[in-house]
Amino acid sequence: MDMSSIAHVSVINNDEVHDKDREYVFHSWSVQGNLNPLVIKSGKGSRLWDFDGREYLDFSSQLVNTNIGHQHPKVVDAIVKQVKELATIAPSTANLARNEAAKRILELAPNGFKKVFFTNGGADANENAIRMARLFTGKTKVLSSYRSYHGNTGAAIVATGDARRLPNEYARGHIHFFSPYLYRTEFHSTNEVEECERALQHLRRIIESEGPTTIAAILLESLPGTAGILVPPKNYMQGVRQLCDEFGIIMIFDEVMAGFGRTGKWFALEHYGVTPDLITFAKGVNSGYVPVGGIVISEKISNHFETNFFPGGLTYSGHPLAMASIVATIDAMKEEKVLENVEYISNEVLGPGLNQLAEKHSMIGEVRGAGVFWAIELVNCKKSKERVSAQAMTEIKNLCAHKGLLTFIADNRIHVVPPCIVTKEEVLEALKIYDEVLTEISFQ
Repeated sequence: MDMSSIAHVSVINNDEVHDKDREYVFHSWSVQGNLNPLVIKSGKGSRLWDFDGREYLDFSSQLVNTNIGHQHPKVVDAIVKQVKELATIAPSTANLARNEAAKRILELAPNGFKKVFFTNGGADANENAIRMARLFTGKTKVLSSYRSYHGNTGAAIVATGDARRLPNEYARGHIHFFSPYLYRTEFHSTNEVEECERALQHLRRIIESEGPTTIAAILLESLPGTAGILVPPKNYMQGVRQLCDEFGIIMIFDEVMAGFGRTGKWFALEHYGVTPDLITFAKGVNSGYVPVGGIVISEKISNHFETNFFPGGLTYSGHPLAMASIVATIDAMKEEKVLENVEYISNEVLGPGLNQLAEKHSMIGEVRGAGVFWAIELVNCKKSKERVSAQAMTEIKNLCAHKGLLTFIADNRIHVVPPCIVTKEEVLEALKIYDEVLTEISFQ
């Protein structure tokens, strides 16, 4: 046999993929020379594998977006079917998949919403929601919380409250305020009622001081995610809605991270009984299988643009592959009772398990959350609430990964955010690893 005729088949391994990444790929939010990225080959459900066969339980949902898990067959099949029929089409056309995706999203939204504008992700959803609010009101200022993240485009990053906005402050008209966070209260509150009342009074004074006639919108995450999964006190969102109505301000709920099952509801706003004027979404709407985001638009704002020009658009708005993945994701979540699973996991397994960890480990200052959207806040001292160091958090992340658990780490917190399809057994596996790692860290 002529051996030269046999094609050489190379075996791809982790080292090869890692080295090529460092040679060719520029990463976000990073000093490039300090990177050591984890290598991932494939996934299924709540689990991932690398090229060397190592398995990881994904309790990060990547960037809190794989709500339906990795490689869900119904979503993958829908994308394949769509790409065979029509891979791409301009947003100016009418497209069946786009119609069906918008229809399903509107069916899940509160009453009073009329249309959906599709974007490429959550950042440009917030960008265009801000644009709509300014055009509708004729006003320019946008109020948002210091404890927030809204994306990395021009206005969205400046609306963001965390420090990532500081090197990016080029957009105009953005004002920040403190939203409630009883564990680290800015208002010297001793209970949730005080925190709610004082936070609302603080917001009222910001509005009055900035001038209500200058403020187009208040942009709030319906349940702040990256900032710490900060469950708002009872009646806070209702109070913000009342302030918006009183002063003629558009209320925008950012549901990019909290939406589509993450909190056990289709939209986290359902926990409050509050209806905003605009809802932004992305991530969980199709579990990130194809980049997509959008804005659910209330009837009054939609009607405004029936006779007024909207100066915005995107080449890939309503991309057919993204639309097919949205339809398949929502349909599969309904058929498989994924929201019911989230409620069960939260109430019977994850919530109780995290609270048991808090009782056991002195470095857990607080556990808080809803659905499969929880945070463990770590401190050096429960009394002083001094945050554990960045070095300690890196060690925790690395220890968890070594034990086969992928975590979402932010500041001094472990965000416990598995896919919405996570099982009881997988949660118990993760809780055991958290317990082991916190025990190891506390003895160092």
